[in-house]
Amino acid sequence: MYLAKVTGALVSTTKHPSLNGAKLLIVARLNEHHQPTGSAQVAVDLVGAGNGETVIVSSGSSARMGNGEHSVVDAAVVGIVDTLDLNA
Repeated sequence: MYLAKVTGALVSTTKHPSLNGAKLLIVARLNEHHQPTGSAQVAVDLVGAGNGETVIVSSGSSARMGNGEHSVVDAAVVGIVDTLDLNA
């Protein structure tokens, strides 16, 4: 899992059936200083996240499990961060 910032959303009318009804978000991974790394990724939103929010993203087989047994999901938003304490 990693932290990311929601930077946008997208709509795809033609997609794999396991993605039907899924909200797709564009997320930018955050580094250890809570700053976007610049790399963007599409993630399925499982928790109702909005633009600009800091979220927890799960990837790989863990993300697939959240969206169904035969899903093509590689990244899923699984939490919304309420507070973040960076005591380094």
